[in-house]
Amino acid sequence: MPSLYRPNASAATLTKNRTEDSVVPLSGMCVTCVDGCIGMCEIGKSAYRGHEVIYPQPFGIITAASEKNYPVDYSHFNIMGTAVGAIGIEADPDKAIFPNVDISQKIAADKSIKLRFPMVVPGLGSTNVAKNNWDGLAIGAALSGCMLTIGENVVAMDMTSEIKNGKILKAPDLEYRVKTYQKWQRDGYGMVIVQANVEDTRLGVQEFAIEKLGVQTVELKWGQGAKDIGGEVKIKDLKKAQELRKRGYVVLPDPLDEDVIEAFQRRTFTEFERHSRIGMVDIDSFCQRVEELRAAGAKYVFLKTGAYRPADLARAVKYASVAKIDLLTVDGAGGGTGMSPWRMMNEWGMPPVEIHSLTYSYADKLAKKKAYVPDIAFAGGIAFEDQIFKALALGAPYTKIVGMARGPLCAAMVGKTIGKKIEEQEVPVFIERFGVRKEEIFVTASALKKELGKDFDQVPTGALGVYTYVERLAQGLRQLMTGNRKFALKHISRDDIASLTKDCADISGIPYVMDVDKDEVEKILNS
Repeated sequence: MPSLYRPNASAATLTKNRTEDSVVPLSGMCVTCVDGCIGMCEIGKSAYRGHEVIYPQPFGIITAASEKNYPVDYSHFNIMGTAVGAIGIEADPDKAIFPNVDISQKIAADKSIKLRFPMVVPGLGSTNVAKNNWDGLAIGAALSGCMLTIGENVVAMDMTSEIKNGKILKAPDLEYRVKTYQKWQRDGYGMVIVQANVEDTRLGVQEFAIEKLGVQTVELKWGQGAKDIGGEVKIKDLKKAQELRKRGYVVLPDPLDEDVIEAFQRRTFTEFERHSRIGMVDIDSFCQRVEELRAAGAKYVFLKTGAYRPADLARAVKYASVAKIDLLTVDGAGGGTGMSPWRMMNEWGMPPVEIHSLTYSYADKLAKKKAYVPDIAFAGGIAFEDQIFKALALGAPYTKIVGMARGPLCAAMVGKTIGKKIEEQEVPVFIERFGVRKEEIFVTASALKKELGKDFDQVPTGALGVYTYVERLAQGLRQLMTGNRKFALKHISRDDIASLTKDCADISGIPYVMDVDKDEVEKILNS
């Protein structure tokens, strides 16, 4: 079996092998490592830049995700269509058409959160790539009727925040992010969510968001699919690094140390690392925190967990059940929108199909005991409508929505870039064939302009990118559901997909494609 990953060279670390066509599978080293090479590979670059090479580069303008080829992934399922009947609509060819498929969703314990499209954009926090694309993400998600999560560390990373004696007096960046989304919400669809890690909880970020900004939904964060440590970013400004150190973060090297300051000023190194702490989970403190947030005024409480070992996933499902939270998001290994350590992103955690299959199993066990099961979201590399359908089917009936971050962020960045090219009158040729104005280039623009009226002019092209991307996903999902004769999300079930390999069937519990419908086939043939 070929190696699943070439571990010594990647675009993510700006490295490559000298002998690209001849590499040792185990180590990733060149078959011949030559004295005199300047060090193009990851080992070589580590010889002179050390710990800097742990992280994907260039920081602040990229997202990164694992390039490991897992033995089983969502491509190992196929969607099983049918030529018979219609569920959720009259079995009439004039009515059972894909524009009539209902892809709206209602989630939370009381089903009072309404979504036009079954998606949440998980926590996008203090990283520059999130901050620099927030208008596109927030406005695009709000117009699309999706949920959007404000991730960790936003308040303390904002140098204009006022924090006194551990209490937040002012948080301009958080306020801007919340209000940008809220301003563009339509007809009560969607929701903005404020997430918190250890440092945020100590600062009271969620209480501030509830009391001062009118936030209704908060999310506790155990982790994500990209890493099993706290979040990290790079800081190029000495004063900012020092302030973050004073605000309680782990900053490396110590920006208050005189020798470190001198080394930074003579440019021996050019950036500091800011790290968050890891949380300590137990059921008593978890339930206590949920109750604290509800007492503070939170209408909905979510939990986001990462790709931890099965026992931790069981804890997440069980604790969510006991505390009766409103949404549990389970993230599979390999994703990432920030600066997770590159090797960790590739080599750590439970991959999506495996962790999602276990989540279904654990939720089903609780349901059979008549225990409360929260609504569930699956995340981890989902980018297109077929993956959305498969995720909803794999976790049915407990999985109600999916989490997608890199896809919407990509759409926001592309939309923003096109907007800049329009302003500079330098629209690339392969885009110019559609036009030179945003109303011509973005296929959804004319309809959205008619709907929004004069407000359309305030919609940035980054938001048009997100909105148009979601519109494509929505139509694609409706078409797939029509092929399965399922005309509302609640009708999607596990028998809507089949495993293409025996390994996939063993892991997921979804039947091997050659075993699908066996009993029904016998009845048909023997009738």
